[in-house]
Amino acid sequence: MLWKKKIEMPHDGHSGHLCYMVNMRINETNFQEFKELVRDAKYICKNCGRAAADKESLCRPVKL
Repeated sequence: MLWKKKIEMPHDGHSGHLCYMVNMRINETNFQEFKELVRDAKYICKNCGRAAADKESLCRPVKL
């Protein structure tokens, strides 16, 4: 029997953050969507260093 491990998120809304999306390979499976999230980046994440246009796409956003 196969068991599915429940993925625990570190905080609410994490599934909408770039660190989670890249871990789920969005940059490989949906490159257009990924490009839209990072185009004209205005924020950088203090946790992972990724940059995004919208601060809602990051765990700990800081304005660039």
